[in-house]
Amino acid sequence: MTAPMDNRVLALAGLAQALQQVRRIAETGHSEAASVRTAMDSVFRIDADSPEAVYGNRHQVAPGLRLLHNYFRNQGQDDVLPRLAMAVLQLERRFVRDDATVAAVSAGIARAEQQARDLGDSGHPDVLAAIGGLYADTISHLKPRVMVQGNPHYLGQANVVAEIRALLLAAVRSAVLWRQMGGSLWDFVFGKRAMIEAVDRGLR
Repeated sequence: MTAPMDNRVLALAGLAQALQQVRRIAETGHSEAASVRTAMDSVFRIDADSPEAVYGNRHQVAPGLRLLHNYFRNQGQDDVLPRLAMAVLQLERRFVRDDATVAAVSAGIARAEQQARDLGDSGHPDVLAAIGGLYADTISHLKPRVMVQGNPHYLGQANVVAEIRALLLAAVRSAVLWRQMGGSLWDFVFGKRAMIEAVDRGLR
C-alpha cells in the first residue's frame, strides 16, 4: 500500500482501532491485548519507514479497517466512536502546535520505550501506566479535552483509566500520522469514495 490515500486510511484505521479499545475497556473493563500492543507499538515507532511499518503491517490494523468499512457504509454499531475520533483529530491540531507539549511527550515516549524493552512487552501494565501518566501530564491539558464515557465502576479503577489514557495517546499518534500523510477533514467530504476504495484494498 503506497498510494497517498491508502496511507491515510491506514492511519485512520490505527486511530479507530485504538479508540475502539478505549470504548471497550471503558464499558467492560477489558481490552483486546493484540490491539493494545499494536497501538502501543505505533507510539514507539516514531521513525518507521512507512505508515504500514508504524503498525507492523496492515493486517495489524484489520479491525480498524473493518470499522472504517462499516462507518463509510453506515453500518457502524457504535455512534460514540466517530464523535470520539473527531475529538481526537481536533486535539491533534492543538498538540502539534504546542512545542513544549510535543517535546515533553517525545521525552516521555523515549523513557517508556526503554521500559517496554526491559519488560519485553509494550502492552505490560507498567508501560500502559507510564504512557497513560504521560498523557495525563501533557496532552490531557490541551483543549478540547477528549471525554470518555463508560461504566462508572470501571472508570473508577486506576488501571483502567491508565490504559484508556495510553490508548488515547496512541490515537493522537495515529492522528498525527494521518495529517503527515496529507489527511484533512475535507477527505470526509470530497474524498469519501477514494477512502472507501482504499479501505477495500486494505482488507483484501
